[in-house]
Amino acid sequence: MRRPRTPSRISESLHRQLNAYALAASAAGVGILALAQPAEGKIVYTHAHRNIGSKTFLDLNHDGVNDFKFVNARTSRCVGECTTGGVIRHGTAFQATYAELNIYGLRSGNQMFGQSRYASAFSAGVRVGPSGKFPGGNIMASAMAISGNNEYSRGPWAGTEGGGVKHRYLGLKFAMNGKTHYGWARLNVVISQAATIKATLTGYAYETVPNKPIITGRTKGPDVITLQDASLGHLARGSSAISAWRVEEAK
Repeated sequence: MRRPRTPSRISESLHRQLNAYALAASAAGVGILALAQPAEGKIVYTHAHRNIGSKTFLDLNHDGVNDFKFVNARTSRCVGECTTGGVIRHGTAFQATYAELNIYGLRSGNQMFGQSRYASAFSAGVRVGPSGKFPGGNIMASAMAISGNNEYSRGPWAGTEGGGVKHRYLGLKFAMNGKTHYGWARLNVVISQAATIKATLTGYAYETVPNKPIITGRTKGPDVITLQDASLGHLARGSSAISAWRVEEAK
């Protein structure tokens, strides 16, 4: 016998905020997407376009607490005989540049789907849930260049050609209200000359029912709520900011 799903509810304060949001959106000519109260649970999808800097935080469920952290680090050093002004240009000295794109869980139980040291880069349509390979590693992609020329790029997010990937998904596991939930984050990654890694977060989602798997890339359907990154507010000049969506589980 299948166990009944855990229902979800929306707080009274959020109902008032959504009403205010609807008025602001109507004034601005913006459509409202899927603002009905979830009955048995929903996929909460957030559309985004956020460049990943040296440190970029992800609050997957909009509860005001960061769940994951992206780190995009790049360093250079001289190998061989160097001067304070730079590199002595002969065969025994060169400039080495290293770059690495990583992701870290910020709370106990927050993990990435992957193998060994790496976090997997999934296509759309992959099931992320209790049977997944958790915990995975932190490394998404790494690259190394000598005197500005790329020597290698590695990791799932470097792609088969080493230049990066488009529309790939991280499988995520995180704790919410003391229970385990699953989600995903969609990114584009570009690796260019001189070991330069550029990454863009284009969307993320989570399942409101504890322990229920989620399918990467699923952003449409009657059980999907669509939001914009960061907050529901700032739709029109002069309108007050509205707190981000928060789904509270019924006890």
